[in-house]
Amino acid sequence: MPMIKFKTLLLSCVLLILILPIQVAFADTGPKPTMEFTFKTDQLDGELTIVSGILYECDQADCSDASPLEELGPQRFTCDALSCRALAYGFAPYHKLEIEFSDEETRESNIFETAGFDSKYTVTVQPNDLLVEAQFRLGILPPTTLAVISCICILVVGVIVVGLIIFLVRRSRSK
Repeated sequence: MPMIKFKTLLLSCVLLILILPIQVAFADTGPKPTMEFTFKTDQLDGELTIVSGILYECDQADCSDASPLEELGPQRFTCDALSCRALAYGFAPYHKLEIEFSDEETRESNIFETAGFDSKYTVTVQPNDLLVEAQFRLGILPPTTLAVISCICILVVGVIVVGLIIFLVRRSRSK
């Protein structure tokens, strides 16, 4: 009898192991704030392209404590020939760009603030520096946050409507 229980238990364990998925599950912390930089070169002759860039993060308004955005997992600052983008777990309140261009000039930007969760900026390339200006938009919340807020609102309105119907039905029956 004890041998049958042991075999049953062993067989159950083997079946459980075969049923469980073999792949490892990865967890994510949800949406991350982003920055997109679009460059324009109004005052310069010829087409400039971006060679490399650094996004400095600052806690002080004068950026005296500037440090480059660290590359950690998905967090990074990248550039292609005409634009740059950043993704982070969270951004500091102030920033500064340092971009090297195809004319072998490295230009620094003014100090600018984080403009929202998904920030968009226009960077004007000038002969000696960069001017970063935020593009303000109405959609400052990420789409997933808007979807969650919409679902909660629909749920609350639904509960109120159902509660009102139940109240009116009970009230009419009591009369």
